Amino acid sequence: MNTGGTTIANSGSRWLRWDPHFHAPGTALNDQFGGEDADFDAYLKKIETSAPAIRAVGITDYYLLGTYERVMKAKADDNRLSNVDLVFPNVELRLDFGLPKGGWINAHLLVCPDDPNHLKETRNLLAQLTFRADGTLYNCTEDGLIRLGQSVDAKLDGKAAIAMGATQFKVNFQQLQDVYRDLHWASKDRNILIGVAGSKTDGTSGLQGEAEGKIRQEVERFAHAIFASSPAQRDFWLGKKGLSPDQVRQRYGDLKPCIHGSDAHEIDKVGAPDEDRLCWIKGEPTFDALRQAVIDPEGRAYVGNTPPMQAPPSRVITRIELLNAPWATTPNIDLNPGLVTIIGARGSGKTALADAIAAGCDAAAEHLTEASFIYRAKPLLGDAEVRLTWGSGDAVDRELLDFEYDPDFGGRYPAARYLSQKFVEKLCAADGMTDELMEEIERVIFDAQPNTDGCLSFGELRELRASRFRAARERDAAAVINLSDAIGLEREKRSQIASLKGKIEQKEKLVNGFEDDRKKLVTSKDTETRANALANIINAIEKVNRNINHFVSKKEALLRLQDEVEGFRTFTAPENLRATKANYAAARLEDADWEDFLQRYAGDVDAALQAKIAKAQKDADDWRGSPPAPLADKSKSYLPEGADPNKETLTNLEAERDRLQSLINIDEDARRKLVSLSQRIATENTELQTARAALEEAESWKERSKEHDKNRRLAYIRVFQSVIAEETILNQLYKPLMDRLRAGKGTLEKLSFTASRKADVGAWASEGEQLFDLRRAGDFKGKGKIETWAATNMRSAWETGDAPAIEQALQHFADAWQDELVEVANVKKEDVIAYRAWLRRFAKWLYSTEHISLQYGIEYEGTDITKLSPGTRGIVLLLLYLALDDADDRPLIIDQPEENLDPKSIYDELVHLFIAAKRKRQIIMVTHNANLVVNTDADQIIVATAGAHTPGQLPPISYRSGGLDQEDMRRQVCNILEGGEDAFKQRARRLRVALER
Repeated sequence: MNTGGTTIANSGSRWLRWDPHFHAPGTALNDQFGGEDADFDAYLKKIETSAPAIRAVGITDYYLLGTYERVMKAKADDNRLSNVDLVFPNVELRLDFGLPKGGWINAHLLVCPDDPNHLKETRNLLAQLTFRADGTLYNCTEDGLIRLGQSVDAKLDGKAAIAMGATQFKVNFQQLQDVYRDLHWASKDRNILIGVAGSKTDGTSGLQGEAEGKIRQEVERFAHAIFASSPAQRDFWLGKKGLSPDQVRQRYGDLKPCIHGSDAHEIDKVGAPDEDRLCWIKGEPTFDALRQAVIDPEGRAYVGNTPPMQAPPSRVITRIELLNAPWATTPNIDLNPGLVTIIGARGSGKTALADAIAAGCDAAAEHLTEASFIYRAKPLLGDAEVRLTWGSGDAVDRELLDFEYDPDFGGRYPAARYLSQKFVEKLCAADGMTDELMEEIERVIFDAQPNTDGCLSFGELRELRASRFRAARERDAAAVINLSDAIGLEREKRSQIASLKGKIEQKEKLVNGFEDDRKKLVTSKDTETRANALANIINAIEKVNRNINHFVSKKEALLRLQDEVEGFRTFTAPENLRATKANYAAARLEDADWEDFLQRYAGDVDAALQAKIAKAQKDADDWRGSPPAPLADKSKSYLPEGADPNKETLTNLEAERDRLQSLINIDEDARRKLVSLSQRIATENTELQTARAALEEAESWKERSKEHDKNRRLAYIRVFQSVIAEETILNQLYKPLMDRLRAGKGTLEKLSFTASRKADVGAWASEGEQLFDLRRAGDFKGKGKIETWAATNMRSAWETGDAPAIEQALQHFADAWQDELVEVANVKKEDVIAYRAWLRRFAKWLYSTEHISLQYGIEYEGTDITKLSPGTRGIVLLLLYLALDDADDRPLIIDQPEENLDPKSIYDELVHLFIAAKRKRQIIMVTHNANLVVNTDADQIIVATAGAHTPGQLPPISYRSGGLDQEDMRRQVCNILEGGEDAFKQRARRLRVALER
């Protein structure tokens, strides 16, 4: 097997640790390193051994650059800081705004070191900053600081004079703005970024009062970044607290990243910020990454113990390797855990990469068509394979053509969701609701439910809530029609055996992966103990929910049985007696004699059922319990000492779960992930048990199929009572999702879901026409007359009427037309056997309900999805996957989602969906649209290129990879992708390159 070849290790923008603010020995003020002659080696070693590794550092000094030069000399000449990729100057200035407690606002000049003349240019800027004292003007230079210090104390010289001068020199804010904006080098491409402290002691938060508030606003508007570490500050500058994003932009110019450093003035503090609040920047360790963080502060800058986790590592593809594929000149590619975009010219190999990744996830066969790369290249692929490595360390090998020989996957469970281009086109161009779209809608609706009664799917929940009414409909309808055959269901179960076995195997791997992910979040023994206790409680909650589900299901079954008893007494037994009397009329029995033949229950089943229903309700309520009183001491448990959690009430367990969550000593983001992973493990274990039980049941299909023979009968009006009741239940299930949509913004507000009755009048009429001689049918004479009449007189009652309205409409039809229709039967009355069969068929047709169905409706901006354009349907489809599908954290692979969409729709409707979705799952997307690369701030861009095509061979295909923080990759994006006017404007702002129209 060929496993060699070029490896593309650049996986785009990754979270790397920065420390943009600490001083060095010899710093002008508060030098606790021991001075310039201190152990400089120990200082450098502290940086080199910091954990996590610091990849970019801002060497800070007041007004000067000497300590930065010394550190850079050690890096260049002595090969120190080899693990630090970026060292840049951070010149700290004190503005001339005094704070109530005696401090001054600190501003920072963050200087890009890429220009060989950056020191000269920065000193040029500093030299233009002046401070006037006693009629003398002092420049912000080393000489100027010495002269200012000596003006205070003539005995001072050297560093002591500099220190005194630094304490006196205050930068005029207006002058700083003017110098920065006038100095072309500083503002061009943002070679100098302005940071300002956000704290109360030396930052803008210390400015209080109306006048100071205006000054604060001007200073913060001028800044590109805020030096702050608190989550509250970060939320404010991202428009999530206090002000909306638009209000922040209007008042302060733009959203701003919060960055943080150790602000060390001594060796022990180097790389050790307070409360372990580390600074993380997403991108390569270059100054461009910091510029990009200024453009995309939420997605590119973060302060916390660990960087933001996106999808769980075990659900992230970290590398793809194409094996035995000589056409792939760069066969090994590392992948980013966020949004990966694949771009290139037509025929460059974009879809080839997406197909290969999908094949490695066992997700290709479901939606690939003859237009896909794998199908088109089939004769040339040979024994080519794909190997995927996951974040858990597991590697999976698949033959690219394997899916073709095993279309049902041999029980494999797709490890990704693949929306191939043709699949999306087919789904969006369909005339009605497709099964695939319906399945996704049901899953999304289920995830929105606040209470699922222990159910694991929408179908299971719908069955639990509506089964009583559905069973009643089936039972009453069986009076005129046989609806189903249980043996067919058992055969379906047999066909599920292979799939269930595969699902069990995959679920076991999934649980192991999640358990490993959870372990990585636990950083101390105390946290581990509480996390384990929390896991036990969450597992117990799952078990208790199943107990509740058991008794709720039992009660519903008893209610259905109660309904069946009543139906038997009211309809079945009298109908059986009437049939018996008709069949044996020659017996000449009196009516009193016939009463003995009426079928009755032997015991008092009503009392027995009522008692058992009440008992089931009580058992469910006992397991639910009552909410406990809040604990005054959070260190104490809601559960009695030594209690078995599996025997406690749900309310006690939920209270204990919330208590333990609040005590876990990790940051909020990690806590949410820990809780989420614990819940997922418990849920996946439940699903695993359910799958095993389903497999056991499926494997015994043959024995049960022999026993199944149900004949469900229903009266016509009770059918509709059941239909209406189920319709109400379904709309209740939609309500939580509708509430969420109404509370949402943008595209979410445009979507709505409904459930309604639909009557296929044409099918009903067509079946009836086969019963009559339409040449003699009076008012119904001729084909189509029954349908016309029913559409006018019956459709409204069938689709929107209540039971009495439907009964009245049917009675009107029977009274007015039944005798006439019986007279034009297409069989002769003289043929008794044939005519009796015809009467049964006539009654079956007249009172049939097969043409009545409950349909799910989706509306977008008030228009039914079936009437939308293919492009708008595409928006709805992506809305389901990106915005509403919170439960599926598998990688999402999409091939050209922008097809049939105009650039404005992409920017307005889809960009924000991709930004939100990439924070919780890996997305791999083939696209030609600039908006979906640039304005989503794609984490990785893979550029596909195909070489010359030789007949009978695949062309050589190569891939290049990088992030938007790389200039070369930005130019690739500009050269390859196109968009509308808005895309050009946004692209120019983000990419900082000139665009040719």
